[in-house]
Amino acid sequence: MSILTDVKNLGQQIWLDNLSRSLVQSGELARMLEEGVCGVTSNPAIFQKAFAADPLYAADIAALKTQNLTAKQRYETLAVADVRAACDVCLKEYEADSGRGGFVSLEVSPELAHDAAGTVVEARRLFREIGRPNAMIKIPATDAGLAALETLVSDGLNINLTLLFSRRQTVKAYEAYVRGIRARLARGEAVGGIRVVASFFISRIDNALDSNLPEHLRGKTAVALAKAAYADWQDFFGSTEFAVLAGQGANRVRLLWASTGVKNPAYPPTLYVDSLIGEDTVNTVPEATLQAFVAGGTARAALAEDADAAFAVLAEVAGLGIEVEALAERLQQDGLAQFDEAFAKLLALLS
Repeated sequence: MSILTDVKNLGQQIWLDNLSRSLVQSGELARMLEEGVCGVTSNPAIFQKAFAADPLYAADIAALKTQNLTAKQRYETLAVADVRAACDVCLKEYEADSGRGGFVSLEVSPELAHDAAGTVVEARRLFREIGRPNAMIKIPATDAGLAALETLVSDGLNINLTLLFSRRQTVKAYEAYVRGIRARLARGEAVGGIRVVASFFISRIDNALDSNLPEHLRGKTAVALAKAAYADWQDFFGSTEFAVLAGQGANRVRLLWASTGVKNPAYPPTLYVDSLIGEDTVNTVPEATLQAFVAGGTARAALAEDADAAFAVLAEVAGLGIEVEALAERLQQDGLAQFDEAFAKLLALLS
């Protein structure tokens, strides 16, 4: 039995943080699903690398450039087709897991990060164009993104809320989700098919903080913060208030650990997978991290362990004058800028 199956039995799904035409057409994605991978995520940087390096795109890109389309329209033509094809490969997982797994994420344009209305329009359009029940539209957790989340949940869309870096940001996401669920229920519409994940970024936190920390705290803040966020999640979705909504069919938002490839080569390559396995969570991993975990990872429900020690780490970090919430805002802005840059390169490739 694969270690990925062991993780699945512990209540966590592993999703692949990569998508390309070769991955799907070669049968590699199907093989990964057979071994225990449960879904796929994408972003502008992933597509930019795929379009530039995967020879299977060359003919279509050349053909699209002869058509009277904008670079963004050419991108969406390719990306929607890829996500649709990946959804078809993952549909068996989606159906076997009662709609909990088998999702494939496609991100709205980074240009809409601060445009709630524009995000809603584009998310609806992309979801409709993909036309698959296991599609998941990815939107950033900006203030505009949270407003869009509420509307899109009310619409009944599956959403991957991305670029979360703090506990406060994440609880605000849960609250927006609940408002969307209540609005839908108030119209007498079903909510049981709506799935939302909250993508909490991990390695970028340690990467930003470690140089300012004493040695005994390096490489520990991100995991401690994730454990604290998981405790918040248990409190929020274990409340009597949410139990009322659950009784009407509402699903819990799942925490998704993102950016789980280590950035410091001194750390074990599976640090952010081994340490964050917990019930009703997702970990989306790049291929190199997935391979390292399959080769030498540890499947143990570590996320719920040593909660007191995690809070002690956070207290010590705060005692050094480091404001984690302020850092989270900066990291979110940095993440938005990185996706803007990747999207610009992607559009340049298709112009």
